[in-house]
Amino acid sequence: MQTVAQHDQTFVLSDGARLSYTLHGLARRSAAEAREGGRRLVLIHSLALDRTIWDDVVAALHGEADILVYDCRGHGRSDHHAGTYTAESFARDLAELVDHVEWPNATIAGCSMGGSVAMAFAGLFPARVTALGLIDTTAWYGPDAATQFRQRAEAARAKGMAGMIDFQLTRWFSDAFRAARPDVLERLSAAYVANDFDCYAASCALLGDVDVRAHLPAFRMPVSVVVGEEDYATPVDMARQIHAAIPHSTLTVLPKARHLTPVERPDAIAEMLGGLLRQS
Repeated sequence: MQTVAQHDQTFVLSDGARLSYTLHGLARRSAAEAREGGRRLVLIHSLALDRTIWDDVVAALHGEADILVYDCRGHGRSDHHAGTYTAESFARDLAELVDHVEWPNATIAGCSMGGSVAMAFAGLFPARVTALGLIDTTAWYGPDAATQFRQRAEAARAKGMAGMIDFQLTRWFSDAFRAARPDVLERLSAAYVANDFDCYAASCALLGDVDVRAHLPAFRMPVSVVVGEEDYATPVDMARQIHAAIPHSTLTVLPKARHLTPVERPDAIAEMLGGLLRQS
């Protein structure tokens, strides 16, 4: 039986920013074998959280692939230096990171902000994407999004990050999940409250400005779109728009789930990703 080795590391990008990442690799394979063959999966987290949202998904995919999870700049244990963040700049950060781990290509999946970054990455570097998983996300938030997301950042400035957490938890998880898993709420609340405000504001601006719709019709890799039935942050209609723009994609709506399905429904997300890995 294959065992899995976990390696927590850091990497310095070309502009000097430091990314923190974890590589879950199949221990019995050499580094060269991991580079040249086998299944590879990159997972990109959502706004104001970190790579730990994927913990249960990674556990469910035990032994199926080499898996790279990381904290986007401004998040988690990566550098907290605010600047102008865009989906494209985050995609270029990822391109440097996969170069660093010597992966020529991979299945790329992201949740919420991570899904927008995944679409930008697939648009900029299509040859590096063997399959695409788009989870609780959107290609465009709409004509008022730039203003709305900047107002959201200002609300956080006025109330403090702790003053926003109850609103976030209601959006992230169904009532039943919140009642059943106070341990998860405590862990993610701590990650959210620990955010650097300026980086949070820059990430909100990223989402307000994101528009990767032009890339979607050109995608030729397998694409799976997944959304929670009760997702109020990126509603089912947004998922349907992505699905319609990528004719060969699949769309799955998870009943009674909200915005962070990798946490609320990790088995369903792992099943979807496992299918993508087998296609790739």
